[in-house]
Amino acid sequence: MATKRNTETEANLRDAFRTMNGDDYQTIREAYYKAVEGLRSLADALEQAAGSDEADPLLAEHVVACEALTAMDRSQLGRIL
Repeated sequence: MATKRNTETEANLRDAFRTMNGDDYQTIREAYYKAVEGLRSLADALEQAAGSDEADPLLAEHVVACEALTAMDRSQLGRIL
C-alpha cells in the first residue's frame, strides 16, 4: 500500500512540475539542493564542534540536523528534481 501511495505521489509531483512555469521549477530545484547541502554542512560543522559529552548542546543540535536530513531523504523531490 505504501509503495502504491509513493508511486501516486511521485506521479502527482512529476505532473505538477511538468505543468509549472520553468522559473518556478528552477527556484524549487535550487532551493531543495541548497537546503540539503546546508543541512549536511550544518550537521558536519556541529559534529566537529561538539565535545564528547553526550549532554553537549551542539551534539544535540547535530542530531536534529541529521533528523532533518533523514526527513529530506524521505521526500521524493530529490528523486524527481
